[in-house]
Amino acid sequence: MQKKPLDNAPCPIARSLARVGEPWSILILREAFYGASRFDDFQKQLGIAPNMLARRLETLVREDLLERRQYCERPPRFEYLLTARGREFRPVMLVLLAWGNRHFSPEGESVQLVDRHTGATVTPVLVDAATGHPITEADHMVVPGPAASERLRAKLHKSAAARAAATPNVPHAAGHI
Repeated sequence: MQKKPLDNAPCPIARSLARVGEPWSILILREAFYGASRFDDFQKQLGIAPNMLARRLETLVREDLLERRQYCERPPRFEYLLTARGREFRPVMLVLLAWGNRHFSPEGESVQLVDRHTGATVTPVLVDAATGHPITEADHMVVPGPAASERLRAKLHKSAAARAAATPNVPHAAGHI
């Protein structure tokens, strides 16, 4: 059975997963954030097969998350550096880290996010850039955008209607995440 291509799906989550949804891709990006840049570094840190690593790196370069840059001419050697798009993935990684610590670390946290100045452990939250207010299910909802299909508009309307029936005193114009 062939996988349905998601890179042109109408959903931004599906399009994003088409680029980084394969677990090795996210782990390669994690290692890039930790400072890895060379093929051997990634392979050593991840224990990934060379052919799989080569494919994942190629995809991350093609999707403009990593840049392939030659650092040695003889023999030709390349490094892989985060692009602006790749660096913008950092908040997603930090939220995954916090979620994983909260739900899948019964032995305790092996990695923590801390304030550089105080050393205090911090928990990332999603906030509205314009107001600084946390994004919450109670105060925010997903609505169809200008490019939404009729199918997506219907799905979000149905989701909002079901939510409104479950919580009758809360306005629901569209879906929720």
